[in-house]
Amino acid sequence: MTRLRRDHWLRHIEHLDPERDYEEIHRISTAHEFPWDTVQALSFALYRTYAVPSVGQLLAITGELTKRPQKRYDDTVLILDAVAEHGIASQQGREAVRRMNQMHRRYEISNDDFRYVLATFVVVPKRWMDAYGWRRHCPTEVRAFTNYYRSLGAHMNIQDIPETYEEFEQLLDDYEHTHFTHDDSSVAVSDATLSLIASWYPGPLGRVVRASTVCLMDDPLLKAFGYRVPNPLLRAAVRAGMRLRGRAVRLLPPRHEPFFARRSPTVRGYKNGYRVAELGTFAPGTCPVPHEARSKENTE
Repeated sequence: MTRLRRDHWLRHIEHLDPERDYEEIHRISTAHEFPWDTVQALSFALYRTYAVPSVGQLLAITGELTKRPQKRYDDTVLILDAVAEHGIASQQGREAVRRMNQMHRRYEISNDDFRYVLATFVVVPKRWMDAYGWRRHCPTEVRAFTNYYRSLGAHMNIQDIPETYEEFEQLLDDYEHTHFTHDDSSVAVSDATLSLIASWYPGPLGRVVRASTVCLMDDPLLKAFGYRVPNPLLRAAVRAGMRLRGRAVRLLPPRHEPFFARRSPTVRGYKNGYRVAELGTFAPGTCPVPHEARSKENTE
């Protein structure tokens, strides 16, 4: 196998056009350069949305995160992964977007909430890489990610989508400043998510990971959930450890083969394969896929 320079994929990205090649740039960045960091960043992006009561209350009412957190996590990861891996225009990508839209149409979700959730997907990954990645997102990646989620948002029929990263960032900060507030339903969803994260690790290690996750939260998020601000020394140690991990990853060779989120060990509910059309939730009696025809649609 040919040995690649550590900056191989970055140089490739910088030769692409973020206005035209945004899906390819997004795929290289998330599956070659930052596979683990992308999963963490997008998980934190979705987690932040719980602190908006209209979002947290809806998630609590559906019971998907409080009663079936692993399935909800798996479905979300696999639906987003299908779009990222195959492209929005592919059969798998179209099916994934269709599933998202079918699920969302069952509920009254405001366009403002949709725009805010979309903004977290654009802004949180960049902020994560700035803080903990082995390198920062380059300007080409930032623009490509913005265009990627603008395209996804358009396919979800979201209106008045920001045009630039800076506009997404302003939208996110303003929305959180206005809407972040304590709500018991949001806290229940948050607690269920933290318990899910802890369940991925054996015994005491799960408690350590849960405490470390809280240390990565900012103060407005902690306040919205009513969580105590962690001990400053512990918080500094956890964040320093994350930065140290980034420096260690910088020393590793570049990834030849892409690593998509569906291969993550935290995705646990579909050991016998899955079909994108069957992911997520359905109103009673509406699942359009014959279950006897279940097959592996995604394989390594």
